[in-house]
Amino acid sequence: MELDLYIGFISFFFTAVALVVVFLYLYAIVTPYDDYKLIFEDNNIAAALGFGGAIIGVAIPLYSALVHSISYSDFVIWGGVAIFIQLIFAFIVTRLGGKYSFKTKISQGVIPVGILMAFLSIAIGLLNAGSMSY
Repeated sequence: MELDLYIGFISFFFTAVALVVVFLYLYAIVTPYDDYKLIFEDNNIAAALGFGGAIIGVAIPLYSALVHSISYSDFVIWGGVAIFIQLIFAFIVTRLGGKYSFKTKISQGVIPVGILMAFLSIAIGLLNAGSMSY
């Protein structure tokens, strides 16, 4: 009996981690700038803040999916929905142009814009999580 609990934990936990890794890969594709270059090579704090917020933003609805799912497959489906919603948000926000261009400002390292991107990602994650509380 206890072995089943450990297997269940391991299955859900590592699937959740895998979903976050998939999100990290897809997020870097969805954003019009090179997140990893900006963070690891250019030491761009704005990009790191925005990216960190995106990670928290996806972890929140993944947590909700873990808590509210009725089965492993239910969790995987809702986890996929969570990732999709967060990626759509990132795609739209980073495509805004003009003086409110996240692409330009984050690439330039404007820290307040990185903070705003992080908070927006977290807010969308909270709304995403609340919406899947069935």
